[in-house]
Amino acid sequence: MSGRPSASRRTVLRGAALTPVAGLGLAACSGGGGGGTPATPTAPVVLGSGGEVSKGGAQLYEDHNVVVSRAEDGSLKAFSSICTHAGCAINKLQGTTLVCPCHGSEFDAGTGKVLRAPATVPLHELSVEEENGNIVAGPGA
Repeated sequence: MSGRPSASRRTVLRGAALTPVAGLGLAACSGGGGGGTPATPTAPVVLGSGGEVSKGGAQLYEDHNVVVSRAEDGSLKAFSSICTHAGCAINKLQGTTLVCPCHGSEFDAGTGKVLRAPATVPLHELSVEEENGNIVAGPGA
């Protein structure tokens, strides 16, 4: 037998009980499926009809992790909807405010700026244009 004391039954049970809780905490901070950060477009992608985004409004395209807003002058802006705090995919748009489900960070869909911490870095801006009546976003758009 070694000179090290063995773990008590209570210590072993406590460790076993806390392990799933720690795993849930890590899962909440992860970026989602696939073990990494959810992707935004790596090439131009048609998001939808240009009519889906009204002047002064925004539209969240969850399938592509993109939010598009239209200014009062009709110009479009697009941003990645991946939270810059912990890499979570944002799935909630209230008016023109994006709300991250993981830790409550909020972003302005028109500027990408952080409105509420814990995020401190603005959303990544993407190229966007209206082409043949459709909104196209991503690199090279």
